[in-house]
Order: sequence, then structure tokens, then C-alpha cells
Amino acid sequence: MVDHQRRNLLTGMLATGAGLSVRRAVGKPAARLPNIGPFRTPYKLEQRILTGSGVPGSFDRLLVDCPFVFENEGHYFMTYIGFDGIGYQTGLAESDDLEHWRRVGQILHRDPKNPVTRYNIAMMSILRDDGLHSRGSLIKVDGRYVATWFACPHSGYEQGPGVIGLAFSKDLLHWEITEPILTPDPSLPWEAGGLYKAYLVRDNGLYYLFYNAKSNHLRDWHEQIGIATSPDLKTWTRYPGNPILRHGGPTAWDARFASDPCVVRWGPWWGVYYYGFANDGHARDLLALGTDPYHLTKVPQVMVNVGPPGSIDEDFAHKPSVIYADDTLYQFYCCVSGKWPHDDRAITVARSRPWKS
Repeated sequence: MVDHQRRNLLTGMLATGAGLSVRRAVGKPAARLPNIGPFRTPYKLEQRILTGSGVPGSFDRLLVDCPFVFENEGHYFMTYIGFDGIGYQTGLAESDDLEHWRRVGQILHRDPKNPVTRYNIAMMSILRDDGLHSRGSLIKVDGRYVATWFACPHSGYEQGPGVIGLAFSKDLLHWEITEPILTPDPSLPWEAGGLYKAYLVRDNGLYYLFYNAKSNHLRDWHEQIGIATSPDLKTWTRYPGNPILRHGGPTAWDARFASDPCVVRWGPWWGVYYYGFANDGHARDLLALGTDPYHLTKVPQVMVNVGPPGSIDEDFAHKPSVIYADDTLYQFYCCVSGKWPHDDRAITVARSRPWKS
């Protein structure tokens, strides 16, 4: 039986939290928030676009998770992670229309000889155009693409304290990984339990690494989002005011987790899509905005909510990735339905305009 403590927490809270009254997080209000209409994607496709392959021996046999969508040389691509019962590894998919996807192949492999990546290596983001209304085109640094990854030290579903590293490639298929650039700091209670997703952006010559972390290894941990910065992708400095996006109070959408940042820019605004895990046991995609990356105000509305019983996202609608094409904003996310150990974890999409029937 695969040990999957993080998913047990989510599904356990879903089972015990039914019927709880949950409302939005209430923080210090911003003087003015912009009209959030341009950020919204209310129209769900309501179909899975990528699922576990079911193929014996494949890296994504059991499930797929954590989409990251981008454009490169006129084609749309998605990195995603797959789980085979041992740990995460990373694949690449391609699409002509952002609705229909085909697998390209596996691009990051576990390395039994590496104590860091012997069980897991999960690509989380690649440096790209971060404009809200952009095609998400990739940006090269010294002739190479730059990606972030995280890995956990033990077999199973996110077992042990995760670390974050970088990877470099000239062709998106073959990647050279670095040693970890961030490891959990036991002197910082909010991240002492381990690191998760890292999202890389660049602004005015400075690299920003948005990442979420867990407070401890106990069942009732919290997850929050912080920032580290670097002028050269080598030396990283944590922001002393971390976490910049904290979990909310007991009735908030993000009462337990504020996790998995996806960062966009819109005029003077920094936007951080993220998912919140609430005390009703559901995970939903949310949004926070600020005029700088360090001071964010949570938007009251849910960006993508869970669906009704029986839908593909009845349990969780979380882990956002956004891209803009043909005057339409698309938000990809991981959808989860059913009950463990027979739940279904896959990838789907919502967008700003209705789908053609």
C-alpha cells in the first residue's frame, strides 16, 4: 500500500468536515482591488483532458497532477507529473487547441543513484512570459530554458521533507538538474516540514521563486507561500517577511493550505493564483493580488470551485496554471473525485468563454 500522507490529510478532512460552514478568508483589505473580471475562468470543460495512463510500468500509470502550461515555437505544451506507486516523475504533453492533448514522453526521471531524486523528481514551472494575457512563451537564459523541480526523499506520495532545485535544457526533452537550491529551514516554523511547488518569474533582472511549504510532519500541518530571490539563479535569499501568503482562519477557503502558486502580471498588479484547502475538506483555486510581490490581498471570490457530487472535481479543484489564447483565458487544474483508494485524480481546464457544445 502506498503511503500518501498529504492525500490522506485531504481525503480525511473531506470525510470528517462535511457540513461545515466555510466562508472566504478575511484579511486586511486593500485600498483598491482591480476589477477581477480579466482573471476569471467560470466555464469548466467538465471533462478530463489528461488522466493516468494505466499502462504497467509507465511513470504516470496511476494518476497525473500539477499541470504547467506554456507556448513554445508556435505549439502549446504542458508539463505534468505522474505517479506510479513509487513517486513522482515528469512528463510532457502537446496540444493544438488547449483542449485535446497527446503525450510527448517523459522528460524527468528518478535516479536511483541520487539520494535526492532516487524516488521523485517533479517539474513545477519553466521561466515564461508571465503576462496574464500572454501565450506564456518560454524565456531562455543564456540559451537554455530554466525549470524548477521538487523532490521528496522517500518513496510514496510526497513522503519526507521536500527540496527545490533547478533544471536547464536546450530542447525541453533533455534536462540537466542542479543540486537543491532551497531546503527546509528548521529555524523557520512555517517551512520546517518541507518544501513543495516552486514557481519562477523574472522582473527587472531579479528572479523570484514563489514556493509553498509545510509547517511540520504531523497530521494537522499548514501550508503557506513564500518568496526567495536571486540575481543570478545561483545565490538565493529568502524574503524576511515570509510567508507572503498565509493560510486563513478556521472558516476561510484556505484555512489549512495556501498552496501551489501560479504567478501572473497584469498592468501594475502581481497576481498569484493558488489553491486553498478548507475545513470542509475541499480544495479550491483562489487568487491574491498586490502591486508588489510581497504584499498581497486575497480576492473574496473563488476562482474555480469544486463541482457537485458526481462531477470530475467534486472533491478538489486545485493546482492552477493559466494561459491566454484567442482572446480567452484558460485555467488548467487538477480535478479529484471519488473516495480513496478509488479516487480519480486527473487534469482538466476552465476558461473565460463558454465552450462550444
